[in-house]
Amino acid sequence: MKLLVTGGAGFIGSAVVRLAVARGHHVVNLDKLTYAACLDNLAPVADSTLYAFEQANICDRAAMDRILADHRPDAIMHLAAESHVDRSIDGPGTFIATNITGTYTLLEAARAYWTAAGRPAAFRFHHISTDEVYGTLGAEGLFTEETAYAPNSPYSASKAASDHLVRAWHETYGLPVVLSNCSNNYGPYHFPEKLIPVVILNALAGRPIPVYGQGENVRDWLYVEPHAEALLLVCQKGAVGRSYNIGGNNERRNIDLVRMICALLDERRPAGAPHDRLISFVTDRPGHDLRYAIDAARIRDELGWEPSVTVEEGLARTVDWYLAHEDWWRALQERDGVGQRLGKVG
Repeated sequence: MKLLVTGGAGFIGSAVVRLAVARGHHVVNLDKLTYAACLDNLAPVADSTLYAFEQANICDRAAMDRILADHRPDAIMHLAAESHVDRSIDGPGTFIATNITGTYTLLEAARAYWTAAGRPAAFRFHHISTDEVYGTLGAEGLFTEETAYAPNSPYSASKAASDHLVRAWHETYGLPVVLSNCSNNYGPYHFPEKLIPVVILNALAGRPIPVYGQGENVRDWLYVEPHAEALLLVCQKGAVGRSYNIGGNNERRNIDLVRMICALLDERRPAGAPHDRLISFVTDRPGHDLRYAIDAARIRDELGWEPSVTVEEGLARTVDWYLAHEDWWRALQERDGVGQRLGKVG
């Protein structure tokens, strides 16, 4: 296949690009290169004849039309998004522009391209989203594809809106779409302002490790590489108009996850042990959802995918990767806002 991957210089997007190229697909990486993008994420495939890069904004309709006409993809995998909850609290306008208006613009460009090509049945528009659109769970229960949307942050609200646009373009215009909603990803190349990298890098530096509230919030953790495998599977074999929840089957309280990382660092960097002495409980994030947990039965039963990495295995791999790639994360720590507490505004 020839794939157009939006946001391919980001964390999940770059994992998709690397895997797709390794599997022999032609990949066009379309990325605006905002603060969270990093072309170094694509170093393993940058010289491949199967890889091309286009710097563009998904809100730029003329650029979208040109790129689609020039590259003529068989499928669009739409990952480009503003995705940091704390940043959405401080500056929601950027999230509205990129996640809602950008998705609309891309949908319209895709519809025009698909129509001009004779509406090929094999074309796919794969929209990648988050479990955060469902809101929060109590102590029991799981998100299914039928769970009602109830987003609680500007970020999740903007992603919910984009999900609805994609569904509407399928129902109204017949655009062949598939959708997926994933749980919290982690792994190599994770941008240094997200929870797991923050814990690793603060612990290594001997700085306080900030934990919101009392760390009771629960997330389902999904290692990024099996997620990339699931995304390619959904794009190629998912039923048109269908959505698929992709989860890790690895629920953990934030405080337990942080302590697991500290224990791994105690083994690998004993001079700084015990690293959990650095844990510092801070004022909770406004509107912080209590618990996310995904029922991934549909993708298992229909497409045969299950998560292949436990959180214990994945965290060990992640810690080892960060220890081995200091040049990568030090450069990103210099970017604006990285390492600062964001999202305090209630």
